[in-house]
Amino acid sequence: MLAFIAGRLLAAVPVLLALSLTVFALLHIGPADPAVLLLGENVGTEALAQARADLGLDQPILVQYGRWLGSLVHGDLGRSIRTHQPVGEAILARLPVTIELGLLSMVVALAIGLPLGIYAALHRNSALDVASSSVAVVGIALPNFVLGLLLILFLSLWLGLLPPSGYAPFVQDPARNLELMVMPALTLGAALAAAIARMMRSSLLDVLRSEYIKTANAKGLDRRRILLAHAIRNALLPVITIVGLQVGALLGGAVLTETVFALPGIGRLIVDAIFARDFPVVQGVVLFLGVLRIACNLGVDIISARLDPRIAFR
Repeated sequence: MLAFIAGRLLAAVPVLLALSLTVFALLHIGPADPAVLLLGENVGTEALAQARADLGLDQPILVQYGRWLGSLVHGDLGRSIRTHQPVGEAILARLPVTIELGLLSMVVALAIGLPLGIYAALHRNSALDVASSSVAVVGIALPNFVLGLLLILFLSLWLGLLPPSGYAPFVQDPARNLELMVMPALTLGAALAAAIARMMRSSLLDVLRSEYIKTANAKGLDRRRILLAHAIRNALLPVITIVGLQVGALLGGAVLTETVFALPGIGRLIVDAIFARDFPVVQGVVLFLGVLRIACNLGVDIISARLDPRIAFR
């Protein structure tokens, strides 16, 4: 297993390099100048040139990338152009909000997707099965920001049940925190709930058609025991894979969700940095999300191999 993990980590290095180089190039070919955004449009030419020199923007793009890569090797993601805060500190400061949003979204997705998928499989071709499949398709197709705006419109503006946006730390006011996180968690977890429901239904139907389930039924075993101990347990393996792979998608969806609901997480951080042309922050956040996505995929492979002895490490 150690050899497998080492091989995956080595294979991730060129992927992360390609990701960082692509983001670096896209940021630098844009029309906006960070020095102008930092000092203003009415600043003199000399001051602007000095600011570009101080930021290292007067060097060729490959030289700038090489300097950034050299700092990265030593664990330095650079400093924000706007706030001069170390990028690593900025990410760690915003990370708890994004983690909380991701966990709550996962709870919402599992609480909705698993029961819906199981019921749809046990009542195949029923009205609820058709309805759940239709809702799942809509949930997957509907963009996060559209669903978020609809929830704000109905639950906040029309019904007045929940506040439209904002954030309160959980340690300071748990009730207020959960109240503000309900709609963001529903927004981010809806698509994942739809994917889980569809996968659970399909996986459970395949298991129910298998020979060992037919044998258990022929022996007269209790139906509930067959479902819980054999059918659902074995049907969960593809769902676990989907859930693990969707963790990265949750982080990507958090960019728009945090922007819509004004949550001070990593997603909001990168959006603000893009508009401000804050190169170090954008590069650092993208690299961090890339590392997190690779770690999630590796974790899914390890968990799947542990749960299913038929899967071997290669």
